Amino acid sequence: MWWNWVVMKLETALTFIRDIPDYPKPGILFKDITPLLANPEAFGVVVDAFAADVKSSDIVAGIEARGFIFAAAIAAQTNRGFVPFRKSGKLPYKTYGAKYGLEYGDDEIEVHVDSFSDGKIITIVDDVLATGGTLCAALELAERAGAKVESVLVLFEIAGLGGREQISAKFPNVEIRSLVTS
Repeated sequence: MWWNWVVMKLETALTFIRDIPDYPKPGILFKDITPLLANPEAFGVVVDAFAADVKSSDIVAGIEARGFIFAAAIAAQTNRGFVPFRKSGKLPYKTYGAKYGLEYGDDEIEVHVDSFSDGKIITIVDDVLATGGTLCAALELAERAGAKVESVLVLFEIAGLGGREQISAKFPNVEIRSLVTS
């Protein structure tokens, strides 16, 4: 019943992230956010925490695929536009693309060339910051498309893989916030 509903704390919401060892390949510890997303209270608490960090951005951009989920919810909650960074070949209009390395392979993301016209200020959201490859590619694409990136928000940061340092070296003026660091 509604009167038994207690406001969940962020620390409790984050306990819904589960570890999946050896996925997608041996040696990788995958952070599965689906239990967090399935719990409306936990999901809401995380979106609220992220939304509080969106300052002067015009647009909240999300990286495929799990970054979409949070970015779209944050954009709606903060009354801002949403722009997707998609995997190569998924966007229907002219795009800019950037290849990047992952801790378990290589990939490429794209964004529409007109996504950030007129120097829009943006916040980029993703689920995990590991080596920084995906976020560096998104930051490069945002700049190519004319955006000024205010901040990067991630749910989970794996500090030992050096992603924050890689981003800070290439994009020193971009603030990075993670809700969980391991």
